[in-house]
Amino acid sequence: MPSPSRGRRLDAVSGPFTPRTPRVVAARRLHRRRDRDTTGRFLAEGPQAVREALAGAGTVVELFGTPAALDRYADLAAGAARADVPVSEVTDEALAALTETVAPQGLVAVCRHLDVPLETALARGPRLVAVLAEIRDPGNAGTVLRTADAAGAGAVVFAGDAVDPYNGKCVRASAGSLFHVDVVRAADPVAAVEALRTAGLTVFATTGYGDSDLDDLADAGRLATPTAWLFGSEAHGLPEALTEVADARVRVPLHGRAESLNLAAAAAVCLYASARALR
Repeated sequence: MPSPSRGRRLDAVSGPFTPRTPRVVAARRLHRRRDRDTTGRFLAEGPQAVREALAGAGTVVELFGTPAALDRYADLAAGAARADVPVSEVTDEALAALTETVAPQGLVAVCRHLDVPLETALARGPRLVAVLAEIRDPGNAGTVLRTADAAGAGAVVFAGDAVDPYNGKCVRASAGSLFHVDVVRAADPVAAVEALRTAGLTVFATTGYGDSDLDDLADAGRLATPTAWLFGSEAHGLPEALTEVADARVRVPLHGRAESLNLAAAAAVCLYASARALR
């Protein structure tokens, strides 16, 4: 009977790695932002995220998997081996230590940060950009990133004191989209907005108290040009300094009795309105 490890490079020479194996211990530290920032690496768990990460040359540093998962997703293990990425078998206990989900799917990749400077992202001429200003919730951030990717955005900017895009919950909520768009981290949100405008994008700030209605903008054809959308946190909205430098302050019309939309829903409405107009 052929060996179940055939076709993949295995580094677990003396058997599957355990939670105490130094490489597992080192990877587990990436659950902490401090260690992610220091090493420039993060964890992506599950076959979907691993598949998208492997599609980017040089993104994956190491692939961990239980024997069962490496057999089930043999194509991913083989793809990692072809890219000269170490493939390491781990015990179920070690896998659990590397993941943050209740029912992990058996694969975890150690990846390099994907940050792109704002100037580089803008030089590629994106027609749609999402800016997450001071957004702290990783689930919301990852969902908006996924929506921006689906709507055809070229870049997502994490501006100011925003959540770490490599936070585990953010990575999972992005469902692989983290690996599809330019991820930009901008310390100064106002400077980022000025750079976007200089690059020729119209900047719209989303706020429930905006003086422009999204439907009116669409009807007037104002969404048919390269656009950047600014989204703030659900709790505090956008900082006033950002709404002041935007080209317009936009509200999503509410036709029912709901008080407001949550961040992810509002972002989806705005980004898809632009996507339709741009096409």
